[in-house]
Amino acid sequence: MKITVFTSNQPRHISLIESLAEIADEVYAVQECNTIFPGHVADFFRRSDIMQEYFSHVLQAEKSIFGHPRFTPSNVKSLSMKLGDLNRLESPTLQPALESDYYIVFGSSFIKAELCDFLVEHQALNIHMGVSPYYRGSSCNFWALQEGHPDFVGATIHLLSKGLDSGPMLFHALPKPQESEPFQLGMLAVKAAHEGLISHLKTGSIFEFTPVIQDKSLEMKYTRNSDFTDEIAADYLKTAPTPAEVLQALEARDLNQFLYPYLA
Repeated sequence: MKITVFTSNQPRHISLIESLAEIADEVYAVQECNTIFPGHVADFFRRSDIMQEYFSHVLQAEKSIFGHPRFTPSNVKSLSMKLGDLNRLESPTLQPALESDYYIVFGSSFIKAELCDFLVEHQALNIHMGVSPYYRGSSCNFWALQEGHPDFVGATIHLLSKGLDSGPMLFHALPKPQESEPFQLGMLAVKAAHEGLISHLKTGSIFEFTPVIQDKSLEMKYTRNSDFTDEIAADYLKTAPTPAEVLQALEARDLNQFLYPYLA
């Protein structure tokens, strides 16, 4: 089995590549790279004292779940580039990676044009870190926590579409009820998404789900990267839920609101 993944270069992205490499003979990893020191280095997120403090918690939580940055397994062929360069590539550059059995998108830039058409045609799977259609856009799990909804922290595995995170949904992945500080909860949601996807790929059941069109009327918040300001981050650092409050919210979670929920 061959799998192509369009992803990034943080430990959580490398962890997905490793998991795919365990079930595939060959993995093509197309990695759009950001700084591995967000908040400290200006990149997708701005550099500031508040961002340094905020992302120090994010990096610690990611390290506790997914480890350090590292090399990928021997059956992985990687192509690395700057975030946003993917849509500028000529088709022949990607050709070896366009002959796979499965195509996965997790943490790449917004894929457009000819490549998007190809991936949609081949039923590419997108991991959206946020529970659609309730939270859509950028940093969805942060906003769910910011608005007092730890029960809506999770991920959506859906078919790629030409719209941003708007494709038909297959299932939701959610952290199991547990005491967890909120930064770690976000990473546990990523872990649940990886485990759910790998489980269904391994058994070949991923396309046994009936895709469900997203109901936009259920949307609770749509956010852009520009909405995540120093002021918002500073407020969150003061008001984030405690581990006990997270547990309480997860135990009270109504699973009927989610599509074929996979808990991990």
